[in-house]
Amino acid sequence: MKTLRIATRKSPLALWQSEHVAARLRAAHPGLEVVLVPMSTRGDEVLDRSLAAIGGKGLFLKELELAMQRGEADCAVHSLKDVPMELEPGFALPAILERADHADAFVSNHFDGIAALPQGARVGTSSLRRQAQLRALRPDLQLLDLRGNVNTRLAKLDAGDYDAIVLACAGLARLGFESRIRARLDAPQWLPAPAQGAIAIETRDDDAEVQALCAVLDHASTRTCVSAERAMNLALHGSCHVPVAAFALLEGDRLQLEGAVGSATDGTVVRACGEGTADAPAPLGHAVAQALLAQGARDLINAAV
Repeated sequence: MKTLRIATRKSPLALWQSEHVAARLRAAHPGLEVVLVPMSTRGDEVLDRSLAAIGGKGLFLKELELAMQRGEADCAVHSLKDVPMELEPGFALPAILERADHADAFVSNHFDGIAALPQGARVGTSSLRRQAQLRALRPDLQLLDLRGNVNTRLAKLDAGDYDAIVLACAGLARLGFESRIRARLDAPQWLPAPAQGAIAIETRDDDAEVQALCAVLDHASTRTCVSAERAMNLALHGSCHVPVAAFALLEGDRLQLEGAVGSATDGTVVRACGEGTADAPAPLGHAVAQALLAQGARDLINAAV
């Protein structure tokens, strides 16, 4: 193969991630030309409703997958937290790159953290997971929807539409906005989305050549951790309709996983944690999911759906 075509969304963050992957692939395979195929997805186009209302984060993938099926692209690059727990038939993830910062970011022009916000402050986020954890900490806050790319969201904050917003640290850092982070919202007190901070490469599952080219970028310990997180989410039937959070940590051959399910309505949050071995991330994810269900997570999930 002389040229590898990467399907990507057109947002600044998606283009950064795809160009990052392209540069890594060029370095790994001298002589290989790697080009981007920017595309618009329904998830990018419909900004007046929440993702949950229009069909979920899978909307960011569909057009890219169709491009691969039509032969217009060889692979696609995604934020792994946006990739459904079960891929559409005919696709695979041969590479998950080393995870960047997994944490969420509290961003404000006037306040240093959640505790510093005044009574009834306006906080922007459309993530049900973030809303649930905010309600648990500060039930007085006004939680307002916030859609659009990172630049758009920061512009809305700067225009005074919100007192604070919550974004992903990784996305801010990748776009050069790390200085906007006023506080990191981190585990164990605050849990990220499953696989947050990780970039994945998707290919057709019958394209062995492209899979082999991409697989050199796979980061084993990141794959182990996100596999546990995604297995937990899958066992809970989680999606962007459901406030599910998870974070796994690998130390030696021991894998620890903490998970949570919450209510974006009243701030109820149930948590569970578990430990297992690095060679069995999926069973650990299932075990933590069962522990959450035993604490009443099913009622929270059903209420959200």
